[in-house]
Amino acid sequence: MADLTPLAIAVLALLEERQMHAYEMYQVLLHRRNDRLLKVKPGSLYHTVERLAGQELVRATGTERSGNRPERTTYEVTTAGKQALEERVRTGIENYVYEYPLFPVVLSEAHNLEPDDAADRFRRRLRTLDLEVNELETAIADVRTRGVPEPFWLAADYQRAVLAAERDWLTTLLQRIESKDLSWQHRK
Repeated sequence: MADLTPLAIAVLALLEERQMHAYEMYQVLLHRRNDRLLKVKPGSLYHTVERLAGQELVRATGTERSGNRPERTTYEVTTAGKQALEERVRTGIENYVYEYPLFPVVLSEAHNLEPDDAADRFRRRLRTLDLEVNELETAIADVRTRGVPEPFWLAADYQRAVLAAERDWLTTLLQRIESKDLSWQHRK
C-alpha cells in the first residue's frame, strides 16, 4: 500500500467527492481553509496528482480548455485510490506519530534569552494564539450555523482545542516568569 502524504490524502478525499482538475482541487482546499492543516502550493499539488496517477490511485478522465487558459486534466479516484485513502485514514487515526514541531525545540532553548526578552516573545505568541483560537471558534460557529455535519469539521475543533491548550499553558508560563516563580537560568 502506498504511503500517502497529507496532501495526497486531501487529493484522494476531494476526488472521492467528485471528479476535478488540479486547479479546482487547489481552490477547494483554500476555500475550505485546508491550508491550515497542510501545505497547499499549486506546484506540489500538481506533482502529488501526477504521482498518484503514476501509482494508479487516480486516473485522468478528460481534458478541457477554457478560452486562453491552459488545458486542464480532470481526474477521478480509482478503486485502489479509495482503498489507499481508507487505509491511510485508519492507520493515521490509530497510530501516534511524533511530528517534530519547531516550538518544543526553541522552547527548550528559551533559557538562552534574557527573561524579559523571552517573556515579551511569549506574549507575542500568546496574542497570535488568541487570534487563531478566535478565528477557529468563528469558523466553527459558521459551519454549525450552516448545518455542516460535525464529522466534516472535526479537524477545526481539534486545532482549536490544541491551540487553546497551548495558549492556556503559555499563559501560566508567562505568569510564572513575571512573578519570578520560575527561576530563569539565563546563560550569558
